Amino acid sequence: MNILWDFDGTLMDTYPAYTKMVKEASQCGLQDDEIFALLKVSFGHAFTELGLTEEEIKHIKELERNLAPEDFKPFPGLREVLEAADVNVIMTHKERTLARAILEANDLDRYFTEIVAIDDGYPRKPDPASYRYLHEKYRIDLAVGDRELDIIPAKKLGIQTCLFQNHEALADYYVDDYGEFFDKVPLLNK
Repeated sequence: MNILWDFDGTLMDTYPAYTKMVKEASQCGLQDDEIFALLKVSFGHAFTELGLTEEEIKHIKELERNLAPEDFKPFPGLREVLEAADVNVIMTHKERTLARAILEANDLDRYFTEIVAIDDGYPRKPDPASYRYLHEKYRIDLAVGDRELDIIPAKKLGIQTCLFQNHEALADYYVDDYGEFFDKVPLLNK
């Protein structure tokens, strides 16, 4: 099976760090779970809903660059799923150098054949252009993401979808813990 992965919130548990950064940069007064819910829709949505200024958004990006790759951790059970797949590729809005550094810090880089990152110039999700490129090159069987915008491009291309820790959108499969992946996603057997 060939799997296309989202990065933040799907492979890596990055939202706690992002929630903290948004809270610090914006001084919005919202609770962490409220900021988290906004970020789970999309960063753009959160920034708009919070009414962040360009200066606040710039500050958030600076805070992100100051995080060490070791500050990001993969979700438990992920490694076993990556090992079972034939090909793993990533499509992320994160810069490639940061994505690679985080993967390397967690000894996960060897599992990925290709990373399509924001630096590649593809339109942002949910535009399907980057997914189309990866699908034509690797014949993707499954797209895994944590937000609706991660599965919309796959749906447009007829690719099976799996949402991680999210039951809001219409996915083919839902997984809350990678330990249950093999039971809930019949396309992939150990």
